[in-house]
Amino acid sequence: MSKIGNLPIEIPEGVEVVVSAKKIEVTGAKGKLSFNLDDLIRVEKTEGVISVSVIKDTKYAKSIWGTTRKLISNMIIGVSKGWSKQLELIGTGYKAEVQGNTLILTVGYSHPVKVDAPSDITFKVEKNIITVEGIDRQVVGQTSANIRNSRPPEPYKGKGVKYLTEIVRRKAGKAAKAAA
Repeated sequence: MSKIGNLPIEIPEGVEVVVSAKKIEVTGAKGKLSFNLDDLIRVEKTEGVISVSVIKDTKYAKSIWGTTRKLISNMIIGVSKGWSKQLELIGTGYKAEVQGNTLILTVGYSHPVKVDAPSDITFKVEKNIITVEGIDRQVVGQTSANIRNSRPPEPYKGKGVKYLTEIVRRKAGKAAKAAA
């Protein structure tokens, strides 16, 4: 029995959900998302609440039950509020700027690193903070990970691109080892 899959999903004001046999479509103020349902999952919409259940009691069906429920919940949050991730640039001379739908990073290489925004993703830059915003949680997370991978934070000085809430574990350098 899935503890997450059993939870009902409330539909907020201004969000429209259309459930068909194989597909669910969610439309809100920020945009429209759709998801193809598996044959073993049943989604029912009743009076502002969506419930997800399993048609056939198999191991595979149980494993995707909670995942499907959470994906639908993320779609509803995405079209109503949106998703965002913040990254921080740490390092002398490191900077970021937005030109159209492209984020240009200067992070210590001999060339600038260009990251193109997928559809429905926007970049904002304030000082050394990059904000990635969009309606699809998976795309926002993957785009943020791609930006972070352009120059991951290194453990000695902490220079690089890191998530705003990430804590970089620091190592002692040669001087600290020699003194001990």
